[in-house]
Amino acid sequence: MIIDAQKTDEPWTYVDHILEHWHQDEDAEALVQGTQRLTRREARQRLFRLGHALRRQGLEPGDGVGLFLANRVDSVLVQLAVHLVGCRVVFLPPEPGPGELAALVEQSRARAVVTDPLFAERAADAAGRSVHAPVLLSLGPCEQPCADLLALEAECPEVRPDGVPAPGADEAVTVLYTGGTLGRPKLAAHSHRLYDALVDLVKGAPQDSRPAVFPTMEPGTDRVLASTLLTHGSGHLIAVQALVTGSVLVVLPEFEASAALTVLREERITATMFVPPMLYALLDHPECEPGVLPALRRIVVGGAASSPTRLQQAVEVFGPVLSQGYGQSEALGIAAFGAEDLASEGAQRPELWRSCGRAISDTEIEIRAEGSTAALPARQVGEVCVRGETVMLGYYEDPERTAEALDDGWLRTGDLGYLDAEGYLFLVDRAKDIIVTGSTSDNVYSRVLEDFLLTLPGVRNAAALGVPDEEYGEAVQIFLATAEGVDVDPDDVAALVTADLGELYTPRKTVLLDQLPTTKVGKVDKKALRAAWTSATLEPTP
Repeated sequence: MIIDAQKTDEPWTYVDHILEHWHQDEDAEALVQGTQRLTRREARQRLFRLGHALRRQGLEPGDGVGLFLANRVDSVLVQLAVHLVGCRVVFLPPEPGPGELAALVEQSRARAVVTDPLFAERAADAAGRSVHAPVLLSLGPCEQPCADLLALEAECPEVRPDGVPAPGADEAVTVLYTGGTLGRPKLAAHSHRLYDALVDLVKGAPQDSRPAVFPTMEPGTDRVLASTLLTHGSGHLIAVQALVTGSVLVVLPEFEASAALTVLREERITATMFVPPMLYALLDHPECEPGVLPALRRIVVGGAASSPTRLQQAVEVFGPVLSQGYGQSEALGIAAFGAEDLASEGAQRPELWRSCGRAISDTEIEIRAEGSTAALPARQVGEVCVRGETVMLGYYEDPERTAEALDDGWLRTGDLGYLDAEGYLFLVDRAKDIIVTGSTSDNVYSRVLEDFLLTLPGVRNAAALGVPDEEYGEAVQIFLATAEGVDVDPDDVAALVTADLGELYTPRKTVLLDQLPTTKVGKVDKKALRAAWTSATLEPTP
């Protein structure tokens, strides 16, 4: 085994485990995107050069670096380089509108923002609004006044940057966006323990029979397709898992069923992850027939509720290769259902197709009633609470929200569900106001949308719901209580929402009411709205 001399006397990070592979069999492929194919040697050299390039921008260990990146090989290497030099990764997903993106950059205290040229204008706007004045860097030439990180990289040495201290036990090394209120986002902060747990799960056999986070990899033999966004938890984790096992990581720039099927076939992909709309689109493709992907051994499905009928269809087409995973930004691994177990046990107990599986190794799940710390009995519905190494440190620079979410190491997920007698988890609803929609199953945060709607002229009250949608699982629908004598045009409202919050937040339908139904304590009664979401006329709750 060849390792970096600088790391022999220091604790290893997950990046060291990746480099362990990249120092061996150096002509083997490591990263692939279309015609761009990097060997392990080339990937290692580029990683080191990028690390030096970031340092030359004045970045020091512990500094935050916002990553506003598209799915590409360069994005994978930049994310690794940020951790290589001891900085904090701040993932900036593409879906927030300009106001929310600017607040995200500000809240995260990013000292630099690395952007894909496609997003450069939006990144420059967000960075320009921050009082921290982060340095703006682009992955290639762009029209904004910023440095080209790839050009800077070409001038740097191909040796590992030295003098990087090991991360502290409670130091935030990765931060993910997870909603909040308008202008005050919540950022889930994770320590190196998340990566240590992931390495333990994929490089060594678990101590018990419970599944790993993504039970997909066979060390050194897999070719893994990253098809979900690399700046989301799912895309980040599957990329890391592939690389720490020495697998080849193939990056899909943008999901489209025909292109995905071609890459899966031509690259001989053995493992991947899809959110439900991606899987459904693939199954509906006319060329997707049994035997079309003989190399495929694992498909993990997660990110949103899945149709049991569609999952069974996937097994009929691809064979017993389908696994399910459940997690969230605050706890990137909670429960999983292995492919063999799902296929065999699902045949005997059809209700298991609706299950998320059982708690992953070294993770505990309890179902609790509101305001209680006692676990409910099997099959009683309550809030899903979880404790383990994949749980966040807390919300970054937000002790008040952290205290609301964490209690003695237990995370209140905001999801409602129950455990059966065998420990299988079933979700029944979300306590948090989150709408999961779009072709990549992204989160629309109802509070953010409602806060914005209340700023519009003539709107006295507002509520946003996710309503059933065949293609995307849920669609955004809004209910507005309008002021008397004020003409509110739903099309104008939709255009304003899109301009400020982004297309993901655009309502599919807008219902105008004199007033919204309320609960006895005066809050908007969303249960009443949901029960009558097809009606344009609702009576207020007495």
